[in-house]
Amino acid sequence: MSSRTTTSVVTFLHPFVVAGYTDELPAGDYEVLADEDVMQSDSFAAYRRTATFLLINWHTGKSELRAVDHRDLELALAQDQAKANTNVIKNSAAALSPSEERK
Repeated sequence: MSSRTTTSVVTFLHPFVVAGYTDELPAGDYEVLADEDVMQSDSFAAYRRTATFLLINWHTGKSELRAVDHRDLELALAQDQAKANTNVIKNSAAALSPSEERK
C-alpha cells in the first residue's frame, strides 16, 4: 500500500487550544500535514487518512510537529469561527440599533 502526505494552511483569528494539549496557541496561520494511505481497487483509488499533524512555529525559532485528531482540529476551527462571528455581531449591534426620533 502506498501513501501520500498533503499539506494545507489553516488560519486562527483567536488564541486556541486543541484537545490533547493544555497550552493555548496564538492566533495565526498553521500548516496542517495529513498522511493518507492509498486504497487501490480495479476501478478507482481512495485515500484513508492515517494521521494529522499541526506544525507550530514558535517565536523562539523552534518548530514543533504535533499529532492531532483531525476532528479536534476541525472543532477548534469551528469554535474560532464562531468567536469571529460573535465579535462581528457585537461590533455591528450599535449600527443596527434603531435611531431615536428627534422632537
